[in-house]
Amino acid sequence: MVTTGKKIGWNRAEMAQKVALDIPNGSYVNLGIGIPEMIADFVPKGREVIYQTENGLLGMGKAPNQGDEDKELINAGKKCVTAIPGASYFHHADSFAMIRGGHIDICVLGAMQVSKNGDLANWSTGAKDAIPAVGGAMDLVAGVKKIFVITQHVTKHGAPKILKKCTFPITGKQVVKRIYTDLAIIDVTKNGLFVKELGPNVTLDYVKERTEPKLKQY
Repeated sequence: MVTTGKKIGWNRAEMAQKVALDIPNGSYVNLGIGIPEMIADFVPKGREVIYQTENGLLGMGKAPNQGDEDKELINAGKKCVTAIPGASYFHHADSFAMIRGGHIDICVLGAMQVSKNGDLANWSTGAKDAIPAVGGAMDLVAGVKKIFVITQHVTKHGAPKILKKCTFPITGKQVVKRIYTDLAIIDVTKNGLFVKELGPNVTLDYVKERTEPKLKQY
């Protein structure tokens, strides 16, 4: 059960802020398309985080104010961005050399499904009429030191996204270290899934009802 008449869980911006607060000072971070893109707007005061976009920018800043967009300065999701002082631009191939060479500390990706073992599915449903969107996800999960996922806890039809086993094509096996949803922050460990934090007015039982594998709490 949850407290009725009150907001349940975090909205998208609050989810992004939660991730931003957990990124250590001095980290080099790649952000995926969708909710992850919002994370760059929430660098805590006094902390330096260097955001990388796989299309060739190291030092991405906050989203530009309306009317201040530079149409030639975009991220991998084709959205206008800003650059922080000292930012650098480079060839797409050099960007992937950074990723594949293990030079990125954290990557935050969206997800269609995550398994209890940290398997990630985020590029195709596997359906015959599906439009695959692999992008650089497979390179990122193979080359980046730590993978975080940010996603809604359930699908638009109410089905769990955190499963015992992914049913969609796998992007990477046992790669996800932490899951951020609108309901909870969950660590993926060798001993199972542990709830690190619950969203506003959310109980552990409420999250368990919407999660296929067993959940434990620290």
